[in-house]
Amino acid sequence: MNTETLWKREEQAVFALRSLYRHYGYTPYKLSRFEEYDLYVRNKDFLVSDQIITFSDGSGRLLALKPDVTLSIVKNAPDEPGVVQKVYYNENVFRDYREILQTGLECVGDLGDYEIAEVLLLAAKSLSVLGERFVLNLSHMGLLTAVLESCGLTGREKRRAMDCLRRKNIHELRNFCEGNPAAWEKLRALAQCRGGAEALAQVEKVLTTREERRALEELRWLWQLLEGSGWGKDLRLDFSVGSSLGYYSGVVFRGYLEGIPTSILSGGQYDKLAGKMGKRCRAIGFAIYLNALQDSGESALDVDTVILHDGRTDPAVLTAAAEEAARNGSVLVCTSLPKGRHGKTRIRFEKGVQVE
Repeated sequence: MNTETLWKREEQAVFALRSLYRHYGYTPYKLSRFEEYDLYVRNKDFLVSDQIITFSDGSGRLLALKPDVTLSIVKNAPDEPGVVQKVYYNENVFRDYREILQTGLECVGDLGDYEIAEVLLLAAKSLSVLGERFVLNLSHMGLLTAVLESCGLTGREKRRAMDCLRRKNIHELRNFCEGNPAAWEKLRALAQCRGGAEALAQVEKVLTTREERRALEELRWLWQLLEGSGWGKDLRLDFSVGSSLGYYSGVVFRGYLEGIPTSILSGGQYDKLAGKMGKRCRAIGFAIYLNALQDSGESALDVDTVILHDGRTDPAVLTAAAEEAARNGSVLVCTSLPKGRHGKTRIRFEKGVQVE
């Protein structure tokens, strides 16, 4: 039997994703389990959780079990004209006192339009590796920032508006915009926007500034590129996908697999983070939370062929069938399909005869 059938789903996913990223020229990046606590304190708004496990080393330095991978990669990334660092990783991070298996990639340096598009394409390809049915939700922090600026909101008001957009709370948003009809028109359009390419045209109707339209055109260009690459049916425009105004600058996205209620992939362009670290480079990347595969009741990644038999089929017949199937991928031979397993193709033997 192919040893791949014995792997846990997370291990299968890591192997498949690693192969995908290497195919596009990304190299492995290995991090220390510990990082200086000060790095996370200075960038706490970038973190998913502010609960960090800390301890002092022998010299008295305050260290932390890393709750994030991106900060360490950007901290050590080159910052030279014409240089782009493309890396992928497979790391355990520690959040809310839980150990989380995370894989992903980062593209940092003197980025152009191609690198931004490539990372988005790899996000879609990563989701397709993990499951046949998925959705990639797109938003754009540059557009959200420009809209909030044009509405004349203060810093505190911007954060409140972003919170309403994330929760798609139209009622609270209406109360928030009372006395500011221009803000209500724009923010309502963003909050109610969810769909395909036609939603871009609906948003465009309420935009009034050059910055807003420039950001929308960038989002439209990326959408058309993904659509032209065959991913159009898997895309959704959704401005509830938003992140910190202080770090993200361009496209942001979130990926979902059928059967898993929470997002399994999250990423975006975070040029402002690099700037806050004193770097002039640009950066974009995404993370995949593989624990969600284990927590789900469905198998998001399994074998290519399942061979079922009734226990009375000659082992030589089963061996021949398994070897033939193994030439085209992974194979599992069993009398009944274990819970949580599935195959793209199914073959059945009864009394030594193949019946399907």
